[in-house]
Amino acid sequence: MYVGGLEKNRLPLPPPELASLSPSLLRAAARMNRLVVRRTLYSNHHPLKCSWKRGFCSGGEAAAAAASSASSGQLNLEDRTFAGDDQPYDLAIVGGGMVGMALACSLATKPLTKHLKVAIIDSNPTLANKLSIKREDPPDPRVSTVTPATISYFQDAGAWQYVQQHRHAFFDKMQVWDYTGLGYTTYDARDVNKDVLGCVVENRVLHSSLLSRIEDTDVQKTIYPSRLASMIRYPSSSVKADDNTWEASYMKAGLVKLEMSDGSSLCTKLVVGADGAKSQVRNLAGFKTTGWNYSQNAIICTVEHSVANHTAWQRFLPDGPIALLPIGDNFSNIVWTMSPKQASDLTVMNEDEFVKAVNQAMDNGYGPHPKSNFSNGSNKFSFLGGNLTMSTNESFEVPPKVVKLASKRAAFPLSLMHANDYVAKRIVLIGDAAHAVHPLAGQGVNLGFGDAFTLSRIIGEGVAVGTDIGEVSLLRKYEAERKPANIAMMAVLDGFQKIYSVDFGPLNVLRAAAFHAANYISPLKRGIISYASGEQRLPIFP
Repeated sequence: MYVGGLEKNRLPLPPPELASLSPSLLRAAARMNRLVVRRTLYSNHHPLKCSWKRGFCSGGEAAAAAASSASSGQLNLEDRTFAGDDQPYDLAIVGGGMVGMALACSLATKPLTKHLKVAIIDSNPTLANKLSIKREDPPDPRVSTVTPATISYFQDAGAWQYVQQHRHAFFDKMQVWDYTGLGYTTYDARDVNKDVLGCVVENRVLHSSLLSRIEDTDVQKTIYPSRLASMIRYPSSSVKADDNTWEASYMKAGLVKLEMSDGSSLCTKLVVGADGAKSQVRNLAGFKTTGWNYSQNAIICTVEHSVANHTAWQRFLPDGPIALLPIGDNFSNIVWTMSPKQASDLTVMNEDEFVKAVNQAMDNGYGPHPKSNFSNGSNKFSFLGGNLTMSTNESFEVPPKVVKLASKRAAFPLSLMHANDYVAKRIVLIGDAAHAVHPLAGQGVNLGFGDAFTLSRIIGEGVAVGTDIGEVSLLRKYEAERKPANIAMMAVLDGFQKIYSVDFGPLNVLRAAAFHAANYISPLKRGIISYASGEQRLPIFP
């Protein structure tokens, strides 16, 4: 097999005094001579941008070092010697969306990991040609509600300053109610001594901000504008001990070869699957999943009001919830869950009729307004103790009217999916590649960001103690931390979806009781707010 990266005729000839040595010693001297040259090239020119050619991993490692490690039975990648352009990547992030870029950004801004060589594989052209976002343009309908915990992650990585340069909307209050009119709950950031409950940001702004922060660092990154086609993991036992080819060196090290759809390839110590719910990494690695479809679609769009909206609103309707989220200026974002047939009808409905349907859904369509007078509510739950929260006695409010549709409408099917395993040797899943949830609480992207920043920290801990970052024992620490948190949130969201998708008298009464409890039982309300804000504890009584 052809192996590029080093031309034999560029090596210096052996000195004349070696001519009298035996052939075996001459061969040993030649091997040593080549090794010294590679060490010199590496020390003089590292770091270098990767220039991958054809071959097992488009380059090679010193065969003498590989043979020595193989004979000792140990493979320490950090101790191996590579010519500058022949080094494998430390990690390859497959998927350059928000979660993948969050991982790259976190690694690039931490002292222990900023030296790592990172490959990003994604065909999205905005990675190479940065998207221009104009303030005067209406908001894109694809938005995320980021929690205080996620905001803190962005601030620590130095990316939040870029978000602040674009349109975004903090909110400190949220009102949730049921179409039956039997109850409502108001959540206020002051209830837990916080300034905000969250911030609504366009996905393109989050993505662009992460990319801008990465560009301000010295991280060694290479973007592959292609799609992952195949992934090959070679066990070191498949290589003969006396095979000293460069291909064998990588195979003995147990690295992973990734081949792209455009014919390029690379070799890496760790593959990170951040490529969404239909993850190619997950499929190629053979990870099994558990999940189901909800038989619901969600419509998203941007709408405009005559006044500014500063509150997040959510109403549970017979076929699913509708949310009205502030996005800045006089704009709000709609996320409306319903049956596929309804979604199809509303997507093609003329704009005036659609605006009318939204206003009915957020006002008194499907049922009456809840009564604001719960004067005896606090007495009903007083035996549970705790002072009333500041939002307990706030009156029910009607959301601001929508006056105009400000974007195209898009609909997509909803489902739940969870990977049974997040990690294997040299492979790890983050974000929607590991879990996909119902959007009713806007928690999906926050779970993904939690994955990314946790994995970054775990990788840093491994680097600090000299551990191979692809070792499954290290990656299991990430899985042990994130899997329980993700499963707990998925269970809560799935439970809400099922409870509020049934229109049944006795169940309606129980739901109303739950609204009363959440509004008047202070420890429960504080627990719900803290959990939704990103604190890893379930909303139960202390």
